[in-house]
Amino acid sequence: MASLKEVRNRIVSVQSTQQITKAMKMVAAAKLRRAQDNILRMRPYAQRLNSILGNLTAQVGDNVVSEYSVQRDVRRVLIIAVTSDRGLAGAFNSNIFKGVNQLIQERYSIQAAAGAITVLAIGKRSHDFFSKRFPMLGNYTHVFGQLSFDTVRAAAEEAMDGFRAGQFDEVTVVYNEFKNVATQIVRAEQLLPLVPAAAPAAGTATSNTDYIFEPSKEEIVQTLIPQSVKVQLYKAVLESNASEHGARMTAMDKATENAGELLKSLKLTYNRTRQAAITTEILEIVGGAEALASTR
Repeated sequence: MASLKEVRNRIVSVQSTQQITKAMKMVAAAKLRRAQDNILRMRPYAQRLNSILGNLTAQVGDNVVSEYSVQRDVRRVLIIAVTSDRGLAGAFNSNIFKGVNQLIQERYSIQAAAGAITVLAIGKRSHDFFSKRFPMLGNYTHVFGQLSFDTVRAAAEEAMDGFRAGQFDEVTVVYNEFKNVATQIVRAEQLLPLVPAAAPAAGTATSNTDYIFEPSKEEIVQTLIPQSVKVQLYKAVLESNASEHGARMTAMDKATENAGELLKSLKLTYNRTRQAAITTEILEIVGGAEALASTR
């Protein structure tokens, strides 16, 4: 049985840990509110941009051929893996690692066997994990320190330049989609080449509206396509950011509860050990008194 001092030290240690997890939970909750507001504002914009692009693409037909829509035999692949810079978020980061491995097994096994997979890591945890396994493109380990469209745009442009130059034949992004505080869904979405948008349904208000375009439809489409790719990646990063804080908040809440349960057990052990020590002392005193009485 552990001594009273050892149990007391463990109680103090667990109490300190519980205070830390409580504080981390509160910080994650505050950051989650801002991150959730950002992604809720971003989703309608991204959806509307894709809708406009699909509308225009359907109207111009095959008159516009974008360098980002070129379909090639998939020999070289770039995977953009989005994680966090820090841990203590439960299975948040490990789910991305598993998602990338599953994607490779199901879709890119031939390219993996040929050593033709490159990873662009957004987040320090992603870089630390994949840099030991695959060739890396760029260094975006601290994007979340100053998260903005400009910082993510640099990563998107590097991936786009590689695709346009023929360095990669397909670009896929893997990230955690934010559903709620307790639930994050791993998504793997093809970023390049662009998947043709579905044409608007006949008879809808959009398809019957006659617009005056300035400049031409073709020029607008050529401008919107690279912008759409950057927005799509930025949305994935915002989703991951909100998911990270939700996962960390849940993990720290559970850790705080576990610390409370451990404290109850330790305090019970402490009281039992203390009572046993007191009982032993009493027995020793009684034994000593009886021994003195017998010698008289």
